[in-house]
Amino acid sequence: MEGSILPGSTIGIFGGGQLARMTAMAAKRMGYRVIVLDPTPDCPAGQVADDEITAAYDDVEAARELARRSAVVTAEFENVPADTLAAIEPLVPVRPASRVLRIAQNRIAEKSFLAEHHFPVPRFCPVRSRDELLEAVQIIGYPAVLKTATGGYDGKGQVKIEHPEEAETAWERLGKVDCVLEEFVPLDKELSVIVARNGRGERTVYPVAENTHANHILDTSVMPARIPAPLAKEAQELALAIAEALDVVGLLCVEIFLAQDGRLLVNELAPRPHNSGHQTFDAAVTSQFEQLIRAICNLPLGSTKLFQPVAIANLLGDLWADGEPNWTAALELPEVKVHLYGKAEPRSGRKMGHLTATGETPDEALARVLKARRRLKTQ
Repeated sequence: MEGSILPGSTIGIFGGGQLARMTAMAAKRMGYRVIVLDPTPDCPAGQVADDEITAAYDDVEAARELARRSAVVTAEFENVPADTLAAIEPLVPVRPASRVLRIAQNRIAEKSFLAEHHFPVPRFCPVRSRDELLEAVQIIGYPAVLKTATGGYDGKGQVKIEHPEEAETAWERLGKVDCVLEEFVPLDKELSVIVARNGRGERTVYPVAENTHANHILDTSVMPARIPAPLAKEAQELALAIAEALDVVGLLCVEIFLAQDGRLLVNELAPRPHNSGHQTFDAAVTSQFEQLIRAICNLPLGSTKLFQPVAIANLLGDLWADGEPNWTAALELPEVKVHLYGKAEPRSGRKMGHLTATGETPDEALARVLKARRRLKTQ
């Protein structure tokens, strides 16, 4: 592993959305220059970066330009074409590596990797044909969830199957593409754990986040999670072990189901900053975004300690349906912070920003952030 990439160097980021925007802000604060590649001109990250390349993610020549101008390259989301990243790995360090993204962007590869390394996952079967579908439903039973192998996020690309006759219809709805059929797990809570790891093998782990979803999109996240300490430690150790097995350099978010029977089951992997870690921007010694910069630049990792319990509430485009939200009313609560992502058009279901609030307890932080979000709708 080469030495550290020091401030003053240029960091290249594939993707120009809110995750890249907040990563760029952290990098700039540390003295780095930032260049982003995104198909959309004046993308959220481009607004704060030093430069942006407007190109498709599969444009290898544009990717090579990014590589030539960068000391290290990272990706803000796992669905950047792994082939594009692999094409530039001879030119520049890519962290996490394309190999990690190939695993995380395909549910068959991801779940197979986890199962092969004996990490706990819901029972699943690959589905690549009608015959495999019929065989899978015999093995998994009902209820079950059919999920596309690639491209699914925020609940897209998945269908719950309640009865045997629904299986083929569900597969047709998903386009008869490669899928996984997974057992439906009755949940107590949805959790996530963010791990950072640098090229020296140093690693840190954030407190467990407790997440709620609305229409399959993250709605609120509380840190630390309201679970017993031994269970939180188990979840953190699980995430650390997965990061080691993947040999991640950068960040890894491990999304975990806490089943009603007490089991921890890995749902998905995201080798990047994660929505459920946004609260670290305001409430941790080192935010997940600064930690990513430290990790990919092979610098010592920062403390993940929280100053106080903290919660976030996502702000979707629906909030703008009746006009501009009442920011003044929300900010009258002194523990609340507003983060907007610089997106031009508020659309239904589109993540436009989030609110953060701290409190003496996780319950107090959550109550405050929800109160602030309700105030946004007052005129």
